[in-house]
Amino acid sequence: MVNEVFSNPFKPGAGHKPPYLAGRIEETNEFKKLIKQKIILENMVLTGLRGSGKTVLLDTFKPLAIQKGWLWVGTDLSESASVNEQTLALRLLTDLSIVTSNIVIGKKEQQKLGFAPEKIIIEQKLNYLTLTEMYNKFPGLVSDKIKGILEFVWSCLKDYDVKGIIFAYDEAQALSDHAQKEQYPLALILDVFQSIQKKDIPFMLVLTGLPTLFPKLVEARTFAERMFRVIFIDRLSKSESRDAILEPINKGGCPIHFTKSSVTLVVKESDGYPYFIQFICREVYDVFLQKIKDNKEPSVPIEEITRKLDKDFFAGRWSRATDRQRQLLCIIAHLKNNDTEFSVQEIVFESKERLNNPFSNSHISQMLATLTNAGLIYKNRHGKYSFAVPLLGRFILRQEQEVFSNGLD
Repeated sequence: MVNEVFSNPFKPGAGHKPPYLAGRIEETNEFKKLIKQKIILENMVLTGLRGSGKTVLLDTFKPLAIQKGWLWVGTDLSESASVNEQTLALRLLTDLSIVTSNIVIGKKEQQKLGFAPEKIIIEQKLNYLTLTEMYNKFPGLVSDKIKGILEFVWSCLKDYDVKGIIFAYDEAQALSDHAQKEQYPLALILDVFQSIQKKDIPFMLVLTGLPTLFPKLVEARTFAERMFRVIFIDRLSKSESRDAILEPINKGGCPIHFTKSSVTLVVKESDGYPYFIQFICREVYDVFLQKIKDNKEPSVPIEEITRKLDKDFFAGRWSRATDRQRQLLCIIAHLKNNDTEFSVQEIVFESKERLNNPFSNSHISQMLATLTNAGLIYKNRHGKYSFAVPLLGRFILRQEQEVFSNGLD
C-alpha cells in the first residue's frame, strides 16, 4: 500500500532549500572564520555555476551569523539596482532600515489637540524615512552620504549587543559600472565598504554570484583582490551526491526506495550538481510512485528526464546563440576539457580538425565575448574560458546533428 501522505521531498526550484544539504562543510567553515573577525579585513565572494547551490548555502549562513550576534541584511540584486549610484544608495538604505527601524535616536514633545491640551512624547526611530532624510542632508557625493549614514548607524548600534552587520547580496554579478554615463555603482559599494572597514566599523560584504563576479570586482577596483576571500562552490563528490539522493527518502513513511543502480545512474547524470540531483530525483520519485501503484517494476526513464531537463533548463539559454555561435559551441563541446576550462588556441585547433571553414583566432575571441554577454561562457583571470552553465557540453552534443544540418561548415 503506497503512503499517500509522504509527499515528494525533492525541490529543484531556483534557490529552494533541498530536503538535505549535502557537503559544503569546508565552505561553511570558511564563513565561520570570517564572522569571528573583530576588524573586517576580509569580505566574502561566494561563486559558482548555475545550479551549484550558492543561494541555498547563503541562506544557511544567515542563522549562523545571527547566532554569533551579527545583524543580517540583503536581497537579490538586479540590473535596476545598479542603474546609477543613487539607485544603489537607495537599495542599501532600504535594506539597512529593516534592522535599524526600532532604534530610538531621539525624543520630542508634541502638543496633543483637544479640549484639554497635553504634551505627548514622540520617539524618533532610525527607520527608512529618517535614514533618507539624513542621507539627503549629508553633504558631498553619493559615496560621502552613504559613508556618513553607515558611520552614524554604527554609532547608534555599538552600545547594543551587536557584533556588526552583514550585507549579503545574491546575484551580485548584476552590478555594473556605466562609464559612458559617469555612473559607477559597483565601484561605489567597494569604496564605501573599504572606507568604513578602515575605520574599524564591523560591516561586512557577502556577495554571491556567477564566476564573472570577482573579475568584475577587480576591474572596478584593483584593491578588491585583497578585500575578498573567494569561495568557489564546485559539484558535490560522489558520496555527497549519494547522501543528497538518499537522505530525503530514508525516513519513516517514505513509499519509495531507490536501488543501488538507480542511485549510481542519478549520480552519473547529475555530475554532482545539486540542482540536477533535485531535478532528476523529483522525476524519478514520481515515476517510481506511479509504477508501484500500477504494480510494475520501477526503473529510471533517464532519456525522458533528460529531454525534460533540456527543455526546462537549457533551451532558453541555447536560444540566445546564433547558428554560427552554436557551431562554435559544438566545437568547444568536443574538447576533452570542455567541462573545466579551455583556450582560444584549443578551439582553433579543434575547429581545423572538424570544419571545412574553421574559425580564426580573432573570430573566436569576438564570439566568445558575445557568448559571455549571453551568459553561456565566462572568462577567468588566467586567460581561459569555461562554460557558464553546468553540463552544457553534454546538452550541446545532443543538439549537434541539428546544428550541422544547417550547412554552416
